[in-house]
Amino acid sequence: MTETSPRPALPDHLAIDPRSPHHVAAVFDHDIGIRFNEKERMDVEEYCISEGWIKVAAGKTVDRRGRPLLIKLKGKVEAFYR
Repeated sequence: MTETSPRPALPDHLAIDPRSPHHVAAVFDHDIGIRFNEKERMDVEEYCISEGWIKVAAGKTVDRRGRPLLIKLKGKVEAFYR
C-alpha cells in the first residue's frame, strides 16, 4: 500500500503565482480543484472563498512583463482536493 502525506488545509485565499504572498507551495503538492458557481473551472489563477471571487486570464493578453492579465469574476467559490 502507498502511504500518502497528510493534506494541508486549503487556505481561504490562494494564488498560483509563487511571487504572491498568498502562494502556499505545500497545497500544490496535491491535486486541487475549484468549483465556481457550481461548475468546475480549470483556468483559475487565484481565488478567495470568503470574498467570493476568482481571477482568470483574460484570453492571451499579457502585461509588459509577460504575465497574463487577470479578470476578477464574482460568485460562489469552493475549493477541494481531488
